Amino acid sequence: MQRTLGIWLSLVVFWIGSGGAFAVPVKVGFAEVDVSPALGMERPGGYGKGFHTQFHDACKVRAVVFDDGTKTVALVGLDALFIMRDQVDAARRAIQERTGIPAESVLLGASHSHSSGPTGMILPGEFDDAEPWLKELAYEESSMADAKYLDQFVGGIVGAVVKAWETRAAQEVGVGRGLEETVSFNRRWRMKNGLTFTHPHYGNPDMVEPAGPIDPEVGVIGVWNDAGKLTGCVVNFACHATASPPGISANYIWYLEHVIRGTFGPEVVVVFLNGASGDVTQVDNSDPHVRLTGETDAMKVGGRIGAEAVKVLLDLRRTRELKVDTRSEVLLIPRRRIDAERLSRCRAIVQTKPKDAKALNDWIWAKEIVLLDHYTKREPVREVEIQAIQVGPAVFLTTPAEYFCQFGLDQKKASPFPFTFPVSLANGCVGYVPTEEALGPHGGGYETRLTSYSNLIPTAGILMRDTGIKLSQSLQPGVVPSGKALPPFTGGWQYGNVPPELK
Repeated sequence: MQRTLGIWLSLVVFWIGSGGAFAVPVKVGFAEVDVSPALGMERPGGYGKGFHTQFHDACKVRAVVFDDGTKTVALVGLDALFIMRDQVDAARRAIQERTGIPAESVLLGASHSHSSGPTGMILPGEFDDAEPWLKELAYEESSMADAKYLDQFVGGIVGAVVKAWETRAAQEVGVGRGLEETVSFNRRWRMKNGLTFTHPHYGNPDMVEPAGPIDPEVGVIGVWNDAGKLTGCVVNFACHATASPPGISANYIWYLEHVIRGTFGPEVVVVFLNGASGDVTQVDNSDPHVRLTGETDAMKVGGRIGAEAVKVLLDLRRTRELKVDTRSEVLLIPRRRIDAERLSRCRAIVQTKPKDAKALNDWIWAKEIVLLDHYTKREPVREVEIQAIQVGPAVFLTTPAEYFCQFGLDQKKASPFPFTFPVSLANGCVGYVPTEEALGPHGGGYETRLTSYSNLIPTAGILMRDTGIKLSQSLQPGVVPSGKALPPFTGGWQYGNVPPELK
């Protein structure tokens, strides 16, 4: 009896120490759902109204589910400008009801496509209790979500995750990274006047240097079935999706997907998650040449990121044993306060909409201050979810913001994981979150404007960054797959192990 117990304990110790001599193979499933808006719906991304008049390519929800036998997580890429918290909560509730995946284990990351469906800026009902003139500013003069589309959008999210969960199967997984250094640029520039401007424009003689970095890393997770076929992948890269080919479009993500599918097959699902790209776009403000079309830009950005992802996928070592885990924390972060005199002045400005371009520009920003005042009275402090989702040796760290690139680089440096992939505009949206420097005496630029969209206190970015780092440090990183070891040497190639034959 003692001998039997000793053998059993030895086997348990061996199983734990080996990391899975008897481990359950990881199960993975992919799915996608078309959530393209209808022609005539609003085109989001600005502070006024614009409408879709043509179709270029489908906007999708792309999902992957990882199940290690103990825990299950879902990573969901959205071809959307952003997703608001109400829609996050609705989608997560339905997903948990239908699959059992906990709400905090579902990551919903928007690509920030400026050519997608109307998920904001104003949500239906938000200004129903406002005075008539303010209600008109919100509903008639501002970019607004479409209630019917929001139902379609949430339904697509739930449908994609449920299908991915239902089709999960034992597969091999690899994780890696590449570099693409030619398609993204920091759009903020230090100027000769000591301030920082966003998009100071081509040929501006007062530009000194970029005010922030880029992140050229292309993060990749690949998944292969038993036949050795790539079934799907996750790609992480930091760049605004503002290339915008004409019409409804996933933006450059469409071309990224096409390049990967062109190599591995048309059924491959490509889950794209945007990195910390709040101040990074495809626009090179120092380029002395005339910019080409949005179509060309989208093809270049998506094509080159996709090509780098293909190179990474071709080299990945794979494993069937992969741990998944998750952590999350909700921060309470106040909005910046509006100066009373400024608010009074803005209230007066918005009473009459001008036609002159300069006056109209001032009117737009006055409108934003008035709308922000309404939000601040209802919700002076924002709930900000920070999430860490582990997939083996990789961790995804989320922020619900257009998060400045430097913060993502800081997280990568401090994380204990071999691969750290920041995900911006995930699980909600609180607008731009700049660095303290950007909001300091030598800062400035578009991202620092006080608006109904962007308004958190200057330390918000640091709070988010440090929380993400803390969550990553509470997880146990997995081992980077090394591939199968060679069998013992049994001899060389019989055709090749001969001396030269000269006669």
